This record gives sequence, C-alpha cells and structure tokens, in this order.
Amino acid sequence: MKVVTVVGARPQFIKAAPVSRKLREKGTEVLVHTGQHYDKSMSDVFFEELNIPAPDYHLGVGSKSHGAQTGEMLAKVEEVLLAEKPDCLLVYGDTNSTLAGALAAAKLHIPVAHVEAGLRSFNRRMPEEINRVLTDHVSRWLFCPTETAVRHLKNEGITDGVHLTGDVMMDAVLYNRQLADEKSNVLDRLGLSSRSYVLVTLHRAENTDVPERLAGIVRALNQLSVPAVLPLHPRTRGKLAQTGLTIDNPNVRVIEPVGYLDMLQLESHAKKILTDSGGVQKEAFFVSVPCITMRDETEWTETVELGCNILVGADTDKILDAVERFEVDFSSVAPVFGDGHAADHIAERLSADL
Repeated sequence: MKVVTVVGARPQFIKAAPVSRKLREKGTEVLVHTGQHYDKSMSDVFFEELNIPAPDYHLGVGSKSHGAQTGEMLAKVEEVLLAEKPDCLLVYGDTNSTLAGALAAAKLHIPVAHVEAGLRSFNRRMPEEINRVLTDHVSRWLFCPTETAVRHLKNEGITDGVHLTGDVMMDAVLYNRQLADEKSNVLDRLGLSSRSYVLVTLHRAENTDVPERLAGIVRALNQLSVPAVLPLHPRTRGKLAQTGLTIDNPNVRVIEPVGYLDMLQLESHAKKILTDSGGVQKEAFFVSVPCITMRDETEWTETVELGCNILVGADTDKILDAVERFEVDFSSVAPVFGDGHAADHIAERLSADL
C-alpha cells in the first residue's frame, strides 16, 4: 500500500501524526507539505514536536488569494502524483490544501480518502465549507468523526465508502497531552497558574476579513476584566494593522504563536477558551474546558448540543457575558468523538481495501 498524504495547515499536521504512525506500519506513506502555513513558527516546529517525519515534498506555495493558492497547489500536487503513482491520496479537514489534493487525485483517477468527512456548518460563504463539501463528493473513503457527520453525508446522497472511525484529533490529544506535561514549560515561561486565565485564538477569515466583526471582537477583548492570553496568528496581526485596530487591554497578553505542545498545555490549564477555530473547539472538549466560540455556527454541533460550547458570534456583549457566566459540568458529558483509536480504524480500512 502506497499512500500520498497532503498537509498544509496547522490542524492537519496534528491530525496526520497518529495516522502516519499507523499507515507506516502497514505500507509506504509519502508526505507532501503544500506550504499553506508559511510562517515558520506555525509549521516546522510541528514536525519536530509531534515526531512527524520531515515531508518528502515541500511545495512552498505560501499565502495567496484563494484561487491563486488553490490553483498552484493543484498543479504541484499533480506533479507529485504523476511521479509517485500512489494507490490513494489522503487529505484532512477543509483547507485549500485539502481541496487541491483531492481535485488533483480525482482528475488522475487516483482514489481519495478524506479524514473528517461529513462536517457541515451550512454556511456556503465560508471557504472551508466549500472545500469540505467538494472534497467529500470526490472521495472514495469518507472517514467520519461522528454520527452527525455520517447523517450529513446521507442527506447529500453519499452512503458508499462512509466509515464512522471517531476523531483523529482525540487520538492526537490523548497521545500528546502526556508529552505536553513532560516537555512544555509554557505556564512557567508566561508566569501563569492553572485555571487563572482565558485562552484566546482568533484567525478565521469570517472574523478577520470583515471589519465590523473584527472590531466587535477587539472591543470585547479590550473590555475583558479577567487575565487572557492570545497567541496571535500572523494573518490576524496583519489584519489588525490594516484596519488600525489595537488590543490595548493590560489584561490581555498578546504573544507569538506557540507550538502544539505549548498550545495543548495552555488549553488544558485555561479557565475558559475563547476561539473561532474548529480544532480548538474540539480540543477544549477533549481537555474538559468550557469553550466560547466567536462564530455564528459551528461544524462541531455536538459540543454545543452537549452544553460544552456556546456560540457568541462577534457580538461584544455576548462575548463578555459568556466569559463571565458560561460554565460547564463535564462529569456527565457523553464521549461522542469515538474511542481514541480513529487512526487504527483508518489504516486498517485502507490496507484492507488496497
């Protein structure tokens, strides 16, 4: 079995780690890094920390408009596939790297496997929603993290090749949380004690690229009365500079992006998490920390239905109210994301079929 895996953005590195370990027990994996995350502190550090092998190909595409970035990736991934002639191509999630990889393979009649298939926010204005819908519709194997994802695919007429595997992010968090306890000293470095701060992340285009939404979030951050830590994504830093918005609340500590183990440690010890990231919403759930999501909808509907996550959009008052009042009792929450062995299920299915 020879699999080409395409990754390119931070969450995909994390998801790839447990699956790569299992794939390489059963066959050959060729790892392709598109370069979609172009900032060194958000890419190279992951390969080192998570024991992911260095990429066999680095396409170096970097930051561009959606069309230019996806088009360049499509052409470059096609060259790799023609050279490597794999049995299948594996992609993760919902980024431009995901869609480019899937399209390149589909046009060469190389079967596609999609990890995190079936997720839907039902907001077609989000580029991620377009990427996940199109990728699902050209995939032969659709590895779903939840029953909800399976239902979404059925509603779109997709039932063949659908497999409920559980969530690879849970595999990664279980594997890496112990590593984070051993290796990360981020709390000491920042002078933080456990449960004494709110962790903030902000990077989604629907927030950063819409001035009114970004302004609403910045207003809330500037009014926070509790200590907060914000590892600032380079894209968000650029958008703040463009719009002239500043975070000038002494309670909010803005830091450079951190590695995954540091991030996992910050998440695990936060009092609450305020985010617009899909991955961070789930990680908050896995480490039993209340999550406040600055979006109007989420593809991780289970976390909201179980009362562990609340949607506040970019509304200043809702954000502040949730930071103050939102609490969760995790002792009675059901394990909706599987058994922590999604990577085993994925590797076994591919090796059986190939």
